Amino acid sequence: MRIARFTTGSDPRFALVDGEPGHEELVVISGDPLYMPVQPTGERVRLDDDGVRLLAPVIPRSKIVGVGRNYADHAAEMGNDVPSAPMLFLKPNTSVIGPDDPIVLPDWTEHVEHEAELAVVIGKVTKDVPVESALDHVFGFTVANDVTARDAQRSDGQWARAKGFDGACPIGPWVVPGLDVDDLAVRARVNGETKQDGRTSQLVFDVAYLISYISEIFTLLPGDVILTGTPAGVSPIVDRDVVECEVEEIGVLRNPVLRRH
Repeated sequence: MRIARFTTGSDPRFALVDGEPGHEELVVISGDPLYMPVQPTGERVRLDDDGVRLLAPVIPRSKIVGVGRNYADHAAEMGNDVPSAPMLFLKPNTSVIGPDDPIVLPDWTEHVEHEAELAVVIGKVTKDVPVESALDHVFGFTVANDVTARDAQRSDGQWARAKGFDGACPIGPWVVPGLDVDDLAVRARVNGETKQDGRTSQLVFDVAYLISYISEIFTLLPGDVILTGTPAGVSPIVDRDVVECEVEEIGVLRNPVLRRH
């Protein structure tokens, strides 16, 4: 099952996604599936119809929790050791954009990079959950791009500005519940050229452990998102680039890059 959020020009709605890539149909459902059972309305909309636009499948109710240096090869390429415990940071929900929305580069940075990641969408209030039952609190999984202003990250000494600016968290194209994420490919392409190519089996701290660990610090609310870390291969993105982040069995999140002049 794939759950999308979309608009045809009016208020956002939710739908199940049916069909193969390039031939998808949206099976419209009533209400928000985070809070109520999935109920198809009987309406079907072709994804490629004029006026149909996918939105970020979820707008986090309170927060996005990122995990830094959670792939050993990425930590190494950045000149860092692997942390002994998950390294956490926050991104505001105003950083979220959806599929095909432009990543607008801020004028205060000259070095922005992509970071393809598996993202976890929380489905219920989660506090102090043990590892053994942590996955019971997941609504589903999606793709994220933890866009980072690398120069600001280095100069500031903390990551709020570098990773929290408007548009720094593309999410999509949809949420997939019930997925086994132990060994999925995580890739990024810039203008069609593969830059990142890792697997979730390479995570230093796996998804269940991350949920448990984070829930000891923050109460996670339905719709909150956890970014699980990025594999090696991060690279700069500049004006007019097109970035595609892909997680196997979920889909491709595509965003153009713009710098306003």
